[in-house]
Amino acid sequence: MRCYFHLVNGREIIPDDSGVEVSDLASAHGLALQAIREIREEADQVDEEWRGWQLDVVCPQGSILLSIPLETRMH
Repeated sequence: MRCYFHLVNGREIIPDDSGVEVSDLASAHGLALQAIREIREEADQVDEEWRGWQLDVVCPQGSILLSIPLETRMH
């Protein structure tokens, strides 16, 4: 299944126009966490600029499958 990873904060959206093919929702969740880690590395942690943002994993029909705040603690 194809999933899209949109960054949203309630007022703005940074859309993922290409998406990624994943085998299941668990794979999409893993990719979402990886993307959040990469954002944090680039930003040297989640600072005020990213506070209130989340990563929405969306199906091709537009339904949100997962939503993970960027402030989520990574394990």
